[in-house]
Amino acid sequence: MDATGSPALSQDLPQVVDHVAVARLYGEPLFALPTDLYIPPDALEVFLEAFQGPLDLLLYLIRRQNFNILDIPLADLTRQYLAYVDQIRKSNLELASEYLLMAAMLIEIKSRMLLPPRKTDDGTEPEDPRAELVRRLIEYEQMKLAAAGLDKLPLLGRDFLRVQVHSDPSLHVRHPDVTVVDLREAWMDILKRARLHTHHTITREELSVREHMGIVLRALQGKRFVEFEGLFDVTRGSPVLVVTFIAMLELARERLIEITQAEAFAPVYVRLAYDPA
Repeated sequence: MDATGSPALSQDLPQVVDHVAVARLYGEPLFALPTDLYIPPDALEVFLEAFQGPLDLLLYLIRRQNFNILDIPLADLTRQYLAYVDQIRKSNLELASEYLLMAAMLIEIKSRMLLPPRKTDDGTEPEDPRAELVRRLIEYEQMKLAAAGLDKLPLLGRDFLRVQVHSDPSLHVRHPDVTVVDLREAWMDILKRARLHTHHTITREELSVREHMGIVLRALQGKRFVEFEGLFDVTRGSPVLVVTFIAMLELARERLIEITQAEAFAPVYVRLAYDPA
């Protein structure tokens, strides 16, 4: 404690604010920078603008000052361009080489503009020395805008990912299709059973295929599968069996029912057709 009643500061620590370390060196706190610390001049570089080449820099200077690209004030543009080249030449001479080539081209164009124009052989007006540069700048700007438009489009891997779904074919059971022969054999089996319940009563009955179609649909309602034989009322005789069979064929043709068979010679099953809607 000192004379004012405050706790005395440790004499081993340097006089820094709140004794906060400015860095750590090999895990040990460092409370002051070394006096012999050397920082190379190019250790920290700040680039305010990034250009893809001389044409990109020229286009930036023209658009920033709203110059007419068809009537470029070459003196002001060259002055600003050379100022930027001087900056990059101090740090990276190799990068500045192509910029220096464009600077020489600008100076040449300016020199040609100062000289009296040469008359052509056919008496037409001589071409503006800036025409070739303007053409290159317009083409470059068009390509740059097109590239920016393409970059805005959704890109696979950047804006969205492709959905990949693994499908195991062994998990999908494919039942064999029911052939006409299978239906004929099943129908013949129904007729054989019907003969065991024949009656000798002679009656005249008007049978409707549409009515029996509704009977078949009601019989299949709420059931996954119904055996083929279970849809026939063998006690009513052959006419009813024939109309019921025709009704089933009509329903199958209109894709209202499905007739399936697990394997060859297996029982035939009937179910309502699946409607995605």
